[in-house]
Amino acid sequence: MKVLVPVKRVIDYNVKVRVKPDQTGVDLANVKMSMNPFCEIAVEEAVRMKEKGVASEIVAVSIGPAQAQETLRTALAMGADRAILIQSDADLEPLEVAKVLKAVVAEENPELVVMGKQAIDGDNNAVGQMLAALLDWPQATFASKIEVAGKTAKVTREVDGGLQTIEVDLPAVITADLRLNEPRYASLPNIMKAKKKELAVKSVADYGVNAAGHLKVTKVAEPAKRTAGVKVENAAELVNKLKTEAGVI
Repeated sequence: MKVLVPVKRVIDYNVKVRVKPDQTGVDLANVKMSMNPFCEIAVEEAVRMKEKGVASEIVAVSIGPAQAQETLRTALAMGADRAILIQSDADLEPLEVAKVLKAVVAEENPELVVMGKQAIDGDNNAVGQMLAALLDWPQATFASKIEVAGKTAKVTREVDGGLQTIEVDLPAVITADLRLNEPRYASLPNIMKAKKKELAVKSVADYGVNAAGHLKVTKVAEPAKRTAGVKVENAAELVNKLKTEAGVI
C-alpha cells in the first residue's frame, strides 16, 4: 500500500511570532522554520505502518518555497521513501492546496493519504476535508488511533464528547491529531541517507492548478495584551464583580 503524506514548512513552534511593522503579515526574516508538528505526527504514523508491513511506500509531498526541501529531507530522514516539492513562493490558500494535492493523488495513485489536521501558522483545519471532498473519498479527521486491515481503516477520533471510532474504506484521507503518536528524532545516519533519496521538484503549473487565490489579507495584528488582574477579599465580592463588571453571570 502506498501512503501519501503532505507536509508543510512553518515557523518553529518554539519561536515567538512577530508581526511586520506595516501589519501586512508575519515577519519570516531570520526566523527558524521546521516541519508543522501535526505533519510530523502524520509522517511518524506512516513510517509505523511501513514497519508493521501495512505500507510498502511512503511519499512525502510539500507545497512551498525552495527551502521546503529541508522539511522534506526531514521526512525522508524519519523514514519516507521519496519526496516531491511543488515549488511556490506564494502562500496558497487551503482550496488551492487541496486542488494541487488532488492532482498529486491522481499521479501517484496512493491508497491512503495521512496528513496533519491543521498547520500551526494558518490554523485553517481545512485541507484534509477539502481534499477528501474533491477526491470523493471517505475521510476520518482528528485521528488519535489508526488500524489498517486489508481495504479498511479503523480510526479513533477525538470529538467534543470523548472518542468516536469509525471504519472507512480505502482509499481514504485521514488527518492526524496530537495524541496519535510521538514522532521520532531523525538519527544522524538516517539524515545522511536522506540526502541520497529521491526528491523531485515541480511547480504548481505542472499540475494545471490556478493558484491565484480568492482571499486578501487586509491586516495582521498581535493579540491585545492582557490587563492585570485584581484581588478580591471574599467570594461575595468576586460574585459582585463578575456580575456588575465582567457581566458573565
